[in-house]
Amino acid sequence: MIYIRKAHERGHENHGWLDTHHTFSFAQYHDPQFIGFRSLRVINEDKVIPNEGFEMHRHENMEIISFVLSGSLKHKDNQGHSGVIKRGQFQYMSAGTGIYHSEHNASDKDPVHFLQIWIQPSAKDTQPEYKDLSLAEAVPGKMHLVASNDGRNHSIQVKQDVDLWLAKFAGGETLKLPLKPGRSAWIQVAEGTITLNGQKLKHGDGAAIAEETELLLYSDGTAQVLIFDLV
Repeated sequence: MIYIRKAHERGHENHGWLDTHHTFSFAQYHDPQFIGFRSLRVINEDKVIPNEGFEMHRHENMEIISFVLSGSLKHKDNQGHSGVIKRGQFQYMSAGTGIYHSEHNASDKDPVHFLQIWIQPSAKDTQPEYKDLSLAEAVPGKMHLVASNDGRNHSIQVKQDVDLWLAKFAGGETLKLPLKPGRSAWIQVAEGTITLNGQKLKHGDGAAIAEETELLLYSDGTAQVLIFDLV
């Protein structure tokens, strides 16, 4: 079963400094049919204007991943971590017992465009963590493991039974991902247009997948897709 969540169906808010689309219920946007999917709680597509951003604020007991599509994002937290991530790079923050952080556009002339992802952890009140991972030079036509529960293949180790994959396309490739019995998946198209098991998805579209044994993804152009393999 594949249910497609179209880009235009998402929640949308424009705060001037922030233009954001919510795949799932978030802040003032509430859709009882889309509270989340399995342990996946938030996928926000954010665009922040130059010299603006999210001021210092607190999170706890949430796995937070950011993926920059264009521009640069500057991070700072009360655990002593700071840095800037750019296109093709991922940032991971495990909030655990509590962490204060800020995220700002690092540029004074260009907007930053990124996906903000929240995953509910399997264990609460753990020690906060921060990591980053660059897949900017990752080869198109392959599946790249971004995050996993066991940290295999140099992926970010997260506190949940989830595999997060990045599928990159240059045009004309078909990628396959088997799903084990009892597993579900969520697909989020970050850039471009793809077909998923014969169904067309474009930028901003998502898909909830259950009771499928294999995912077949194809794109005739450049594209980037995030795939969450979940219990």
